[in-house]
Amino acid sequence: MRILFGGTFHVFNYEWRKSVFQFRQLNSELSFALEMDTGGAQAVQMVVQARVIKHLLFSRQSSSDGRTLTSLITGQRDQERALAAALSESLWLAGQEVSTTVTLVTEDYCITPHLDYKLDNFTERVPERDFPTHVTRPRHTSIFTEERSHGVILFLYSLICSRTVDRLQEDLNSTTSHLLHLRLGDFVCRQALLNLLLTGRASPHVFNGTLYIGEDGLPLDRPLQGVLTRSDVGYLHWSREQMERGRLPQVGSMLKTPRFPVWLCSVDNSLSVMFSLNLSLVSDWRTERRFHLFLCSGMSAQQTAARLTVDTHSHHWEASEAYGDSEKTFPSLDMTIRTKWDGAAVIWND
Repeated sequence: MRILFGGTFHVFNYEWRKSVFQFRQLNSELSFALEMDTGGAQAVQMVVQARVIKHLLFSRQSSSDGRTLTSLITGQRDQERALAAALSESLWLAGQEVSTTVTLVTEDYCITPHLDYKLDNFTERVPERDFPTHVTRPRHTSIFTEERSHGVILFLYSLICSRTVDRLQEDLNSTTSHLLHLRLGDFVCRQALLNLLLTGRASPHVFNGTLYIGEDGLPLDRPLQGVLTRSDVGYLHWSREQMERGRLPQVGSMLKTPRFPVWLCSVDNSLSVMFSLNLSLVSDWRTERRFHLFLCSGMSAQQTAARLTVDTHSHHWEASEAYGDSEKTFPSLDMTIRTKWDGAAVIWND
């Protein structure tokens, strides 16, 4: 529990405990979309959502010629396979592509609580089960999908056990000691946990590689760990508050340019998933002149993926104008997209 909360006297709240991985209505335009909860668990669900989209678009289709939004309209069998692939992929990466660990709930207590340990009548009944191979079979995912199964928490425990506490402590180094932090009465995911879900390593920062020199030009007492390898699913970040305070983190190319054109987007502390149907978008610069992106916001009111057109050679937007009425003229998502495609014009299509 210390690796999660920083101590042993914290427990997950009701929102976390009720969170599982369940899809929306079958054969609808958003049948590929997971039902999203409120609170900290949503971040875990969103990363899994990104991997589900990646699997449905790029693991089942051999050519971009036949890749359309209808490729994402799924039946139950496709949903189960996509979720199994998404969950196991994160666990496999965390286990250094050697093995995965899945945690289950049993009737018997597996640990003896101490005086400084707060019981939740759940964690104490979670043993581990090791899998020496990349587990993708749908039958293993039922423990994460059934109501009252604490599915998101179980997946989080599985992720930690697959990575191991020792490796996590090495990943986190001196920047932080745990994966969740308290904000407005809820435990939310730190950047290290998002990176663990995306890359398999709980690096606390979003820049490339390891930083040895500080902003003052002097050597750091301890190097800061960034992202070491190119991720399958990317990450973009923009915050108006951080920008105005001059503290906006610069996401490195390892996350901004993933192997597949699917990105987890953190926009003013809200998460969504953005994706393209064109695999060449992350490998051929010529496709970046004008292209389409689709957005899955996770909001229950959304009935279809929003479609955006990005034009990187347009002059509709000039950087010098950003200090005017930016709140009205330039939505935060547009600014997030421009962290990847600098100066691009973003057109929202009805």
